[in-house]
Amino acid sequence: MKIAIIGLPKSGKTTVFNALTKGKAEVAAYSPSLTPNIGVAKVPDSRLAALENIFHPKKTVPAEVSYADIAGSPKAFSSKEEIGGGLLSYLTTADALLQVVRAFEDGKIPHPEGSVDPKRDIATLDLELAFSDLAIIERKLGRLEVTLKGAKASERGLYLNEQLLLQKIKTALEKDMPIREQGLAKDELKMLSNYQFLTAKPMLVVLNIGEEQIPQASQLEAEIRSLYPQFAVAALCGKLEMELGQLSNAEAEEFREAMGLTTPALDWVINLSYRLLGLISFFTTASAELKAWTIPRGITAPKAAGKVHSDMERGFIRAEVISYSDLERCGNLAEARKRGVLKMEGKNYVVQDGDVITFLFNV
Repeated sequence: MKIAIIGLPKSGKTTVFNALTKGKAEVAAYSPSLTPNIGVAKVPDSRLAALENIFHPKKTVPAEVSYADIAGSPKAFSSKEEIGGGLLSYLTTADALLQVVRAFEDGKIPHPEGSVDPKRDIATLDLELAFSDLAIIERKLGRLEVTLKGAKASERGLYLNEQLLLQKIKTALEKDMPIREQGLAKDELKMLSNYQFLTAKPMLVVLNIGEEQIPQASQLEAEIRSLYPQFAVAALCGKLEMELGQLSNAEAEEFREAMGLTTPALDWVINLSYRLLGLISFFTTASAELKAWTIPRGITAPKAAGKVHSDMERGFIRAEVISYSDLERCGNLAEARKRGVLKMEGKNYVVQDGDVITFLFNV
């Protein structure tokens, strides 16, 4: 899972990035540099510890989330020059966007707009994302116009359909309706998939609050969620979470208890991201390695096997599957076989969250 962190200048993007990745990227004033901070976070999953006790693997590999802290100005999203510089490549390849929105007050860090207003800032960034999509559409429509003039009769239908679809979403974008809200059909979304439009991507809003606002976190989340029900919303104190990320787990847990905080920012944001993107995890135990894999909910066993290795999908025969809850209850695979809960599944089996799977294949 790849998530791009965006936000207006002085919103605390890099602070939140450090909190999520336990990184130590320099937290400084806004820079126009297009070089992002890249970090990887291990996905916390308590099931791995229980599976380690059952399988005793030599190595355990949790799933990972990759974060890119985008340093470029949002106003550059729709600029031809900035696209050439590589800014959009980090955004378009992301599975979701994480928008850091400033909610904290700090006289030493004046807000670029002169006041702290999360609702205004979300609307501002939404507009910049729409401008980016509109710029891409304008350029593509121009190229399609030229292509249609020389297209063969057999090709014109395809190009005309693409042109009509782009004109349709352009009209809606110009009315401040992001692509994710346009109710496009599956075949339309498939036609647009290569464009990787920014307003089509799932959005997670992180309200960056001050320590004194922690008791009001739920209320602040509810206010934004009521305006943007399609967004996942979390309120956290980026500065505090960044500092806690540099402590040992025991020290951080003790500090959280004293502050009345229950869940680390990393756990919370990843859980929200999984729900937003419709993701689940399954586990494999091949070659003395216990590994967690992230897949979209609803995919079949062969597709899940392809996540492990393309040969497994190509030569898929069947899958030996047991749910995490059944395995935990049985204590080991031998007992699971005895109780009949270790099952052989075919190509149509839909993988469930927490499945422990051994894939059988032949290439």
